[in-house]
Amino acid sequence: MAGKITFTMIKPNAVKNGHCGSILHMINAAGFCYKGLKMIKMTPGLAKKFYAVHKDRPFFNDLVDYMCTSPVVVAAISGDNAVESFRNLIGATDPKTAAPDTIRGKYGESIQMNAIHGSDSDENAAKEIALIFKDEELF
Repeated sequence: MAGKITFTMIKPNAVKNGHCGSILHMINAAGFCYKGLKMIKMTPGLAKKFYAVHKDRPFFNDLVDYMCTSPVVVAAISGDNAVESFRNLIGATDPKTAAPDTIRGKYGESIQMNAIHGSDSDENAAKEIALIFKDEELF
């Protein structure tokens, strides 16, 4: 399914602020199909595995702590050219520079609390989906 599936996670701030429904609607309205969807509470161990690529960055521990503050909504979604198309929908990492009609432009608060994660490559999408979902949770 390379190129057809990607991973997303609605971050703690957007969940706490009640934006899940609006964000999920934007994803659906953009033509993506849900292949797996659930709410989870990240543990420090899972957050460290998920963000391992950033383990040597100064913000790593703060990021791990933040991601464990409240539940997140995770999804495997499919669509044509899924990774690139989805990253266009979510917008720039910094909500201040994200287009206003993107998810981060509408719901992001800061670079860290930018409302949503989206995989940056087909390879990372596959890794992230495998880390978060069991095979039987994907349809």
